Amino acid sequence: MMDADKALELLKSGATLLLLDVPQYTLFGIDTQVFSVGPAFKGIKMIPPGVHFVFYSSSTRDGKEFSPITGFFIDAGYSQVVVRMWDQQEERLIKVPEEEEERYRQAVRSFEFDKHLGPYDLSLYADWKRLSNYVTKSTIERLEPIGGEITVTYEHGMLKNTYKSAMERVLDEQLRNSKFSSPAEKHPKRGCYYTPIPRIIKRKGIESEQLTSLNLDKTELLETLLVKDYGGSEESLLGELQFAFIAFLMGQSLEAFMQWKSLVSLLLGCTEAPFQTRSQLFTKFIKVIYYQLKYGLQKDRSVGEAGTSALLDDSWFSSDSFLHCFCKDFFSLVQDASVVDGDLLSWTRKLKELLENSLGWEFQQKSAVDGIYFEENDEYAPVVEMLDEPSGSEPTTS
Repeated sequence: MMDADKALELLKSGATLLLLDVPQYTLFGIDTQVFSVGPAFKGIKMIPPGVHFVFYSSSTRDGKEFSPITGFFIDAGYSQVVVRMWDQQEERLIKVPEEEEERYRQAVRSFEFDKHLGPYDLSLYADWKRLSNYVTKSTIERLEPIGGEITVTYEHGMLKNTYKSAMERVLDEQLRNSKFSSPAEKHPKRGCYYTPIPRIIKRKGIESEQLTSLNLDKTELLETLLVKDYGGSEESLLGELQFAFIAFLMGQSLEAFMQWKSLVSLLLGCTEAPFQTRSQLFTKFIKVIYYQLKYGLQKDRSVGEAGTSALLDDSWFSSDSFLHCFCKDFFSLVQDASVVDGDLLSWTRKLKELLENSLGWEFQQKSAVDGIYFEENDEYAPVVEMLDEPSGSEPTTS
């Protein structure tokens, strides 16, 4: 139980999201918290400063049918008040004029709306931080669409020429089929500004063997993208990976899923980088997708009991999925490496255990050695190399 002094401190230092005229039964979420709006609801208080994802779905009057989710990122400052108002005609949250907004801010700071504001559930904040720790204000500014709203409604036609597997086509149909959905031509195409990731490397003037090698090992492509598109920042790439996952899982964006898949495929498709110049990047990457999948595959969690389901379920990760194929190869790569960073080995082991326990996946190995576990005196085990400055502490099961 939080004491009164601590609660007052959070009330003053935390950000507030004031949401006016939101209809009852609207599905509303912030980060990993989702609920159905009641008649007195006017927003959320005591929000920790930093990056957050706000999302909502309008409902019919009986609260039984829901529109596609719309979401947007915010970078909340210390004691900041963010104001949005419900537009009944468009059934979405809109910004209010600056003069009006300042008046509402003062009212919030005078606690006039306090009894109508629900507190941010700090017990769930650790989960959110693990999903978003690389997403920064600059990540949002670089990637968010015009207007900031992320919704599958704006994505029609964007992925027509994009290769999609059978299960991705099912998701496409699942996201678009809604009794709420209005004709696609009514909505402008507003996609996020994701970094283009080539699925197949094509280059003129080189031997076919070299081209094959470039497609088998994506290390060179990764290095090129890091310099050209991410300014050499590994954290910027990881921020985009987290941004896309959040936009997919919470915002139900198909475009976001495709970008997440592209980035995961790129990194898991590298055979040299994890053991040469980028071992710390790959440790951070494996840690990121470990927490993403751990959260997304929780059996007792759904994005919304009333009308919308968590899309990251077992059917998405069948044994013939891209993730299974790439993970199988990557786990074998770590197993067969002559030298491997200790943190990378530890987090890879945890990811393998998660997929085996949550999805029942089996990763067949070439040898009798069980996966990436080795006997202490096994001469074929990789050398575990501990860096002077480890990229992370020993992972825990929490």
